[in-house]
Amino acid sequence: MVGIMDGEHVRERIGGVNQSGVRDYNERLLLSMLQRNGPAAGGDMARRAGLSPQTVSVILRKLERDGIVKRGEPVRGKVGKPSIPMELNPDGVFSFGLKVGRRSADLSLLDFTGQVRKQLHLSYTYPMPQEVFGFLETGVAQLAADLDEDARARLCGIGIAAPFELWKWHDLVGAPEQDFLSWRELDIAQIVGQFSDLPVFVVNDATAACRAEHLFGKTKDYRDYAYFFIGSFIGGGVVLNGTVYEGNQGNAGALGSMRSTGPLGESRQLIDVASIHLLERRLVEAGLDTDMLWGHPQDWSQLSRYVDPWIGETAQELAKAALSICSVIDFEAVVIDGAFPENVREELVERVQRYLANQDVRGLIPPEICEGSIGENARSMGAASSPIFTQFLLNTNAGLSSI
Repeated sequence: MVGIMDGEHVRERIGGVNQSGVRDYNERLLLSMLQRNGPAAGGDMARRAGLSPQTVSVILRKLERDGIVKRGEPVRGKVGKPSIPMELNPDGVFSFGLKVGRRSADLSLLDFTGQVRKQLHLSYTYPMPQEVFGFLETGVAQLAADLDEDARARLCGIGIAAPFELWKWHDLVGAPEQDFLSWRELDIAQIVGQFSDLPVFVVNDATAACRAEHLFGKTKDYRDYAYFFIGSFIGGGVVLNGTVYEGNQGNAGALGSMRSTGPLGESRQLIDVASIHLLERRLVEAGLDTDMLWGHPQDWSQLSRYVDPWIGETAQELAKAALSICSVIDFEAVVIDGAFPENVREELVERVQRYLANQDVRGLIPPEICEGSIGENARSMGAASSPIFTQFLLNTNAGLSSI
């Protein structure tokens, strides 16, 4: 049987797409340029890509016929004919993304430009396979039924974002160990294949969040950075050479497993000292309703008595972790996001910046600490972006895992 994070089996299913095919290198290159930089004229793209204008013109015409790109509004210069930029067609490609979290699952329908067209939500005490995949089956059918025939033909896959080795998390989510072990033996592609012909892509949930930020967020000025996503449990991701790096086992950027120290000097992991479940525990001890942490829209203003000390402690841990990461790779930045309100994220980043200024940085170049921009939806968006990225965009780290 294949476990939940078995990337090898996922790769075997990539050939399932037939409506537009898996794009060749130059097509991916041009699509990635449009995705990263926005609309551009063919001549400008040819210069930046190092390709001949004729080659770029042929590729763009093909992509336009396929409905993957479309013509933008003409741009008039001082002389000559107006320039007509090309841009990604939002309706050119669609995908589904499922986030499996500690307390809930989200299923998103994502278009080619990163807009969530529709989303479904499921709450539970803890995630169990039958309930999660039942939600996925009915949700995929519901969201697909709302699309017209052409749009359904442009669905390119289902991405599933879940914690690495989910079956080991029973003690943290409060689930019976024997029940939770059922995740270990799951063949996800086989389960999904019983109700969908779409290819399946399984990715670590924090890596998925990192990909959402990198593709659709505000960190496009950075080429190399480390990324923290703080949900019920903290996780991370790594961007190298302009692309999210997943690693040999799909578990690169497992920043939640970084070592930390407890109050008595005991060895801990970052997940034990910088996660929202710690704040949730404090609310339980105070007899407060923890649903306030996960409400929509999010508003933690009534919890400031408990949130403020949590931010301070989390910021200290993130400042130390940021320097530890940069002792291995001199990242330009460390990006912080999470399943919390924007004002909490802003305050957390500001405090990390302050704590970093007082750390011992001998031999290190301190990174810039900045906010992510996607928020709680990053994991489901990142899951949905995996089929799109794998089949249509350029992976500049391709081959690194085999070096």
